[in-house]
Amino acid sequence: MNPTRRTVLIAAATTPLLPSATAAAAPGPKAAELQPYASYWYPDSLPAGSPGAGITWRSLKSWRPADDPDLAFNAATVPLAPRFTPAPVNPTARAGQARIQSLVSFGPTAGNPSQGSATADYYALTHWAYIDELVFWGGSSGEGLVLAPNAPVVDAAHRHGVPVLGNVFLPPVAYGGQLRWTRDLVQKDASGRYPLAGRLVAVAQAYGFDGWFVNAETSGGNAALGADMLGFMRELKALAKAEGQRVTWYDSMTVNGSVSWQGALDSQNEAFFQAADDMFVDFRWTAAKLTSSGERAGRLGRSRYELWAGVDVEAGGWNSPVNWDAIVPRDKAHVVSVGFYRPEWTRNHLPADGRAPGAFHACDDRFWTGRSLDPSRPDATDGWRAPAVSVADRSTVTSVPFASVFNTGHGLRWYEDGEVTSDAPWNHLGLQDRLPSRRWVVHTEGRRPAVNFDFSDAWCGGSSVLVEGELDEPTVVDVYATRLPVTVDTVVELTHRTDAGGVNVELAVAMAEATGPGATPPYTYLPVNSVNSWQTVTVPLTGLTGTAHAIGIRLTATEGGPVRWRLGGLAVREAPHTPAAPPGLRISAASGGDLRFSWNPAAGGVRHYTLHRLLPDGTRRFLGGTCQRAFFTGGLRPEQGERAARFELRAVGELYTTSAPATVTHAW
Repeated sequence: MNPTRRTVLIAAATTPLLPSATAAAAPGPKAAELQPYASYWYPDSLPAGSPGAGITWRSLKSWRPADDPDLAFNAATVPLAPRFTPAPVNPTARAGQARIQSLVSFGPTAGNPSQGSATADYYALTHWAYIDELVFWGGSSGEGLVLAPNAPVVDAAHRHGVPVLGNVFLPPVAYGGQLRWTRDLVQKDASGRYPLAGRLVAVAQAYGFDGWFVNAETSGGNAALGADMLGFMRELKALAKAEGQRVTWYDSMTVNGSVSWQGALDSQNEAFFQAADDMFVDFRWTAAKLTSSGERAGRLGRSRYELWAGVDVEAGGWNSPVNWDAIVPRDKAHVVSVGFYRPEWTRNHLPADGRAPGAFHACDDRFWTGRSLDPSRPDATDGWRAPAVSVADRSTVTSVPFASVFNTGHGLRWYEDGEVTSDAPWNHLGLQDRLPSRRWVVHTEGRRPAVNFDFSDAWCGGSSVLVEGELDEPTVVDVYATRLPVTVDTVVELTHRTDAGGVNVELAVAMAEATGPGATPPYTYLPVNSVNSWQTVTVPLTGLTGTAHAIGIRLTATEGGPVRWRLGGLAVREAPHTPAAPPGLRISAASGGDLRFSWNPAAGGVRHYTLHRLLPDGTRRFLGGTCQRAFFTGGLRPEQGERAARFELRAVGELYTTSAPATVTHAW
């Protein structure tokens, strides 16, 4: 990988769109044989020679779901949630105009664990509310070119209503690209059909994601190859549409088969745009090119917001120079949409010993919300036009029961009912909750307190919401924008704790929208007991019926000095519900202390499953959780002289109620 690429892209934007060194890096230490990884393929033919350590070369043309030994670990299970757009929290954030696409490398192409890993150092994206399409970026000539996103990413995105696309990357010749791989992709069968188009749609269907991002950057083609690529794209889109999938084209190959990045929608790529649902416009755009591109899309009967103007933030993050007025001007309609390339800079730019979850989220909040860290009060002097400044947030909190323990999908420990059941760091994005969409909007006449996800303590999972500050005036924190039906039986359960100072806590429920951007919703305030240990309080919504549009918390200090208050869980329900135990638990494969578990689905409203080890002294140790019906855990050893390890699997419901355990043993 070219080490000078970052400088070139920022300075001149003339380098092709490539995975970074992270995506193409050599794999880490050799993994256990049973460890499942995210899947990747070549279209058909494989490179010459032998793959490097930890790399498996596979042909997509030869893939069949029935022959995929890791499919159960890689198939997402959370359906794509519908979402709504509440009234914007500031006057410049608009609905129905520019959208945001995000191209993210969550890990290397090879050796990317299917279901999380034992580190908290992970790009645990949480600002889904501003994103319309996520691309699982990666691929390299020495590992594989077609990437299927791993299940945790898809499950987390789907909870927030965001479709996820796999990546088809045909690299430039300078980076190992071979034109035969392009020809492999667009090969035709005897009937003139494109078999790899059908195979891509079948992969997305089996794995539970939403379509493909096609990036053809291998030069040397001719008009015949361009025609074949266009035919392939048309068939891919038709097949994808029939399965509810989508296709994005990257502005690279032109209709004559050559690779020439246009930085615009023009005659050279219009046919490919028409053969796709949208197009990523290469970084060499100008204001004039984007204006003409939007106009051209309109003449085609397409929305100008189906064009993503590439914004490369891989090297500079919020310091990247961007002509924002060319994309999302403040004083007139947005021109096109935004395509962020590698926003995981918010993690990657931190020193390796400084990537604690709190440090990462502070950077990620700065990127998505802006320097003020309050989307209702943008900092007008901030040169970085954060998404929250221009794009209205969305929410998927539309049905009861609804619950959250504010789990971000990674942590330093694992907590259950306020107690640590594993002191090992972890990440698994599929365990992430539906998180507050407008973080953090605070209404107060006094000094604004700090509001953050905190990883030093939690009620359940790995994090809680911490509010800390002087609270010299009553303070309302917006927690969720909602469209929740409220009946006479609806209650809210609030799990919270006061760590320092005295504070009066009230639940805030708004049964209508705010009167204007940035205004406090018309809340009704209901009393909640304040305690200095974790406590769950059930608050009946007496007198409220209809639709709840917002849920928040009002905090009023009752003593002098700073306040530290924690929100560990929130649930909205009518009747409590506990899922049934998962049947058919079994160890499907074992190699020493590396085990694969499988089970059948539990009946009724399962959010995810948790696996514990029951130790000889009677304590339970959390091993992991997943939304799938298969799980891998590695490196186990006998404990306290035991002759067999005992395991318990529980189904966890939407309200975080847990089933009775299913049990299995493994003899040493």
